[in-house]
Amino acid sequence: MVALLLSVAACSTSRSGTTATPKPRPAPVSTTGPSPTPRPGIVRATHVFLIVMENKAVGEALSQPYVASLAARYGSLTDYHAVAHPSAPNYLALTSGSTWGRHDDSYVELPHADIGQQLTDAGLPWRAYMEDLPGDCRQSTGQYAVKHDPFAYYGGACPPEVVPLSDLGPDLGGSTPTFVWITPNLCHDTHDCPVSVGDTWLRSIVPQIMASSAWQHGGVLFITWDEDDGSADNHIATLVISPSLRPTDPAAPYTHLSLLATIEDLLGVPRLATVASTPAISLCC
Repeated sequence: MVALLLSVAACSTSRSGTTATPKPRPAPVSTTGPSPTPRPGIVRATHVFLIVMENKAVGEALSQPYVASLAARYGSLTDYHAVAHPSAPNYLALTSGSTWGRHDDSYVELPHADIGQQLTDAGLPWRAYMEDLPGDCRQSTGQYAVKHDPFAYYGGACPPEVVPLSDLGPDLGGSTPTFVWITPNLCHDTHDCPVSVGDTWLRSIVPQIMASSAWQHGGVLFITWDEDDGSADNHIATLVISPSLRPTDPAAPYTHLSLLATIEDLLGVPRLATVASTPAISLCC
């Protein structure tokens, strides 16, 4: 898976059915940087959507017809790179601006220093929609993998904003959260299934978002891949889909940290300290 103001080494395929035992907590990091004065020239959006797919280099991702059509019609960032291998450090970077020194997909309890907590503190509604979410979000079960649910790490438990993907449809037709995160299951994100399966899944979910009032009136949808197919370059596809905004410098170098900074700017919240000086993705009307 509103007025405009404003991407591997193959991930671990472990699907342990037991709750991960938290490891010692890393040292906390500062949650936010100095509360910024309004950044001149920054555009705003009242709704931001983010879909995270899996383990495909940029060429393979863009070879699929639906993804290719979105890139051609809207915008694709051509020099966007993931920050690590394997999956979990990238998901942590996307949501906190740090990999927390993680070099694997193991579970570890982290402090509340993420965009979810940031939005909650700011009073902005958000939800993370997880396909095939089990009763305990820390437990990898079936097609759900905790390593693809970064919000399960912060505080050692999922907040109430982490919900099943089945809740997305009603929310799009009613009160859509300001920030929407979407994690497909291990097949639909192409971790365990061919890239064509992911393309078909996107063809089913993206139009639902684009039909919503939240997207049509100033919304922005980003589609990225957590990492590539294992190369040192880690070059991945990232799409920017909006009825009004386009990337003004699509060939500029960007990373997952850039995307986090951009989301914060779009929603008008202070930058987390980890991305305080990170250049955002340049967008304009």
